[in-house]
Amino acid sequence: MPDFCAAYGCTNTRSLQTRTRGITFHKFPKCSERRRQWKRALRRDGFVANDRSLLCSEHFRNEDFDRTGQTVRLKAGAVPTIFNFPVHLQRPVAPRSTTASRRAGENLPMDPQQDQPPPDIPQAATGERQRSRKRKAPDHQYAFPSSPKALKAKLDAAMATVRKLQQEKSNALARVRRAKKNMKALLEELKAKNLINEEL
Repeated sequence: MPDFCAAYGCTNTRSLQTRTRGITFHKFPKCSERRRQWKRALRRDGFVANDRSLLCSEHFRNEDFDRTGQTVRLKAGAVPTIFNFPVHLQRPVAPRSTTASRRAGENLPMDPQQDQPPPDIPQAATGERQRSRKRKAPDHQYAFPSSPKALKAKLDAAMATVRKLQQEKSNALARVRRAKKNMKALLEELKAKNLINEEL
């Protein structure tokens, strides 16, 4: 099973390509407090970190790494901070409190990469567009469901699939045994009628 990065929307998997790009993968800390900090930084509802959960190095700053040894390690206390969250997961920026700071913010040039609606589109339409973006936000398919009932239903479905595949396997093995038995009987019959020799 390939190792995936657990960050929201991150598609990095442990492979030769990511290794050549210098991306490393790091397990969630065993310390419960640090593990809680990492999970809080991910901002993923219902995410349960296990012993195989990983984050890739793209979510840490350069100063978070210890590169003195042969393997790249995270420094003690490093917490992931670099994420590309969709709009609904971004923390709201506190409004400017002083007149001078508000004025300074108004004079800043607009960021062309911000998703600003054209002036002729009404606000209701932009709100609908943001809601549809929330619904379409990509996430990993292997994340745990948030409720135990959903998890139990998923487990039951997987067990039913396993039972079905085991039954199909035993049926296939029985067919192979029958075919071998029929082939042996046919060969014995042909030998008895002297239609084939020992060499054949």
